[in-house]
Amino acid sequence: MKPTSSLLAAALACLFALTPAHAEGPYRNSDNKNPNDAGEGTYPVPYKMPTVAEITGTLQKVRGYMDGVTPTRIINKKTGQPISDLKTPVADAIFEPSKGDFGIQVYEMGVVHSGLLRAAEATGDSNFLAMTERHFAFFKSSKPYFTAQEKQFKLERANSFSRFLDPRSLDDSGSMCAALMRARAAKVGPDLSDMIATCSDWVANKQFRLKDGTLARKRPQAESLWGDDLYMGVPALAELGRMSGKRAYYDDAVNNVLNMAGYLFNPQTNLYTHGWHAGMQDAPNFYWSRANGWAVLAMSDLLDVLPKDHPGYPKVLAQLRLALKGIGERQSGTGLWHQMIDRNDSYLETSASAIFTYVIAHAVNQGWIAPAPYGSIAQAGWAGLQTRVTEKGEVEGTCVGTTLAGDQVYYYNRPTSKHALHGYGPMLLAGAEMIKLISNPKLDIQYRVRTYHYLPKGGETDYREHH
Repeated sequence: MKPTSSLLAAALACLFALTPAHAEGPYRNSDNKNPNDAGEGTYPVPYKMPTVAEITGTLQKVRGYMDGVTPTRIINKKTGQPISDLKTPVADAIFEPSKGDFGIQVYEMGVVHSGLLRAAEATGDSNFLAMTERHFAFFKSSKPYFTAQEKQFKLERANSFSRFLDPRSLDDSGSMCAALMRARAAKVGPDLSDMIATCSDWVANKQFRLKDGTLARKRPQAESLWGDDLYMGVPALAELGRMSGKRAYYDDAVNNVLNMAGYLFNPQTNLYTHGWHAGMQDAPNFYWSRANGWAVLAMSDLLDVLPKDHPGYPKVLAQLRLALKGIGERQSGTGLWHQMIDRNDSYLETSASAIFTYVIAHAVNQGWIAPAPYGSIAQAGWAGLQTRVTEKGEVEGTCVGTTLAGDQVYYYNRPTSKHALHGYGPMLLAGAEMIKLISNPKLDIQYRVRTYHYLPKGGETDYREHH
């Protein structure tokens, strides 16, 4: 005997209510109050309007997990014992390793701090700032110790503070530098102007560049561009412009966005290839999702602080709109995006999906793109993302660190790990912006014909033809 549609609907509703957030569906849309609606399907993710309380709960889990696995102590790496004497350096002193290898000065942690600042703003909960305050106070107190250690023992990058004593790449400097300046602007944590000076000097003056001023690397070829470096460089330059008031930093940031688009952006697909090598003509393109995420996040961060009268403002905005069109068209049926954004047989990846969700929601909230269809795209993105956060606050399904490669096999088979820090900051950013999106007083979010329509407040619609 086959179950009736009402019994099936009731069973699915019960399943939706009892299934943990990170488990697989099927889910029924709980916003549809008609259990007998034959036109309602089931979904692999919770396709429904999220609430502020639900999103806040997810953010609190992620914050709690990050706070618990990132100790701020100096220990002896041979004995594991804490070091309390900060006047006499020893060669074996290091930052206490985090649980899961979440380095407290790596570029991914810069995104985490930026996400915590956004979460505090969106929720009004100052507890989101506690981890940033703790980390940055530790930097302030421990830098003299590690400076003395380096002077005495010359550890050659084994020093735990080496990224800020002797930066050698954009990864060492850019992302965390932007976070330090954002915290400074928000008056969170101690004065770290000395650290800001070191990392900003690297980004603005010391990083290898092409002759046209584009931030570049000497690997894996002698002159290579990485899409990642839009984020590793541009936000720091933008924040330098805001902090100093010097237009030259804004000019540099804008030029890098436009130059990188010329090298990496495909106007036929509206996507960024991961990288470019000097002297290689007609090379194949590899559209890695996280590189596309770094690109749009960098443009979004720049537009947040770039003066609207800057001649580059409309150009950067136009470039962001093109990229978001290409990204929006490639969202999967789970709300997430694939590891290779143009390849549906590659796995669904969390960090890029979170960046896309944040930037799309933020662009709607800022009025940079239309609320329809982008508001619904961001909401669907969040529906997929919340299934990737465990009860402990771990973020699952994130691609581990990935180099600029030359074949699809490498990209397709990069492992995912809950210890890949790349997913945590973007998840905080996405949740914070989703709270703002569903609370945006300028928007009217309508649930009609079993889906969601984001409209400017006061926009008129007519659904009488469906009655």
